[in-house]
Amino acid sequence: MNEQVGKRAVSLSRRRYLIGLSRFIFFTSIAVLIFFIPIQINGSTEILFGYIYNSLIELFGIAGVWIINLLILVNALLSIAGKFIAREGSRLHSFYQGDSILYVPIYFLGALYSTLYTLHVSVPSFNGPEAIVGPDTGELMSGIALAVMWVIPLGAIFIPFFVNYGSIDLVGKLLQPIMRPLFKVPGKSAVDAITSFLTSSSVAVLFTTRLYKMRYYTKKEAAVITTSFSAVSIGFAAVVIDTAGLMEHFSKVYFSSFLIAFIIAFIMIRIPPLSLKRNEYIDGTAQKEADRESESYTRATLGIAFSSAINQAADANDFFKEIRGSLKEGLVVLPKVMSMLFAIGVSFLILAEYTPTFEFIGAIIAPVMQLLQVPDAAIIAPSLTLGIAEMFLPVLYIAEMVGTLDPGARYFVTVVSMVQIIFFAETGAVMLSTGLPLKLWELVVIFIMRTLIAMPLAAIFMHLLF
Repeated sequence: MNEQVGKRAVSLSRRRYLIGLSRFIFFTSIAVLIFFIPIQINGSTEILFGYIYNSLIELFGIAGVWIINLLILVNALLSIAGKFIAREGSRLHSFYQGDSILYVPIYFLGALYSTLYTLHVSVPSFNGPEAIVGPDTGELMSGIALAVMWVIPLGAIFIPFFVNYGSIDLVGKLLQPIMRPLFKVPGKSAVDAITSFLTSSSVAVLFTTRLYKMRYYTKKEAAVITTSFSAVSIGFAAVVIDTAGLMEHFSKVYFSSFLIAFIIAFIMIRIPPLSLKRNEYIDGTAQKEADRESESYTRATLGIAFSSAINQAADANDFFKEIRGSLKEGLVVLPKVMSMLFAIGVSFLILAEYTPTFEFIGAIIAPVMQLLQVPDAAIIAPSLTLGIAEMFLPVLYIAEMVGTLDPGARYFVTVVSMVQIIFFAETGAVMLSTGLPLKLWELVVIFIMRTLIAMPLAAIFMHLLF
């Protein structure tokens, strides 16, 4: 009898192992293909994830603009009902109760901007205000919003391939001895950096949000990972570097910025406001001290990592159930994200294009840049603060002066803009809308601090490389 029970246990254990292993291999292979493998499509090299959402943007055309506008309008109206009218405990009230009261006017401002732009591009007889609908404000913001509108649901569909079927556990176990002592975050956070590096910073934010809500990350870890590792993708970095006239120095510019971003992360997690975040999970339970202990590599590390991955894959829910749950989470936050993108993004772009705000701030930091011996400091100083609106703006600011600016000055602007990470035309708005433990004022402070830390680091590398 005992022998039969033993045989049955071995049989079940073997069956579980084979199920976990097959799931892990199958879903990881698809995820790697979707997010990481460059392929040739129509004569150009593409990441499949980017190709899919760009194809959807083209397929929907102007209808995509109307969909965004409808989402923003509905969100603005429902925010009034959810915040002030709906009964406590209802789904509508629960959805908006976590929003600051300031979010309601922000949602309506987004609705105003979106409606004016939508009518401007759709109704021949309607001409919206140039400051709101122009190519450097509303039109630029609409292009970003169209991309994010498809990035969120597509990311929600494909992210479970990583999260639920072992990949995240494998990477987490393998990189824990590096990530925990250096950045005080789990090893699995490296996947966020890789995802951002190859696809989109918005996808990386969604990835972090998903793991935070699944209790993989504490509030502190989620805040650190989102604001430190959601960097610009390598594809867009190439566009930025080319615009700055530094394409022949691509490797130097990109990999030095990558190193600077990690140095900044090392510093930022040890100072407020990130250092003050609580090491507790989304449900309020505290993280155990043992979970924060640094590990070291042993001969068993690889085997433990694979065993953890296979167990995770074996325990995963039905595939379609996982996708439905993830997609529901993504679609629920989409209206808020679109509203924030238009409201905050367009507002910052208007400030950048039509007011001297950023020139005034630039005049304040120019002496610091001169102290760092950055060439053409007074000319390029205003560009650095434009990154809070949109990551591309600092380089666009100097684009017309590329022929006359010193290469070192162009390098300085490019690198600082690439490591600022917080820009409200995309990542900042997504961070505020997806339930991450970050407030608007904290993101502004983090942007300022990242910029101030980046400046001397970028200056050091500039003097070494140019």
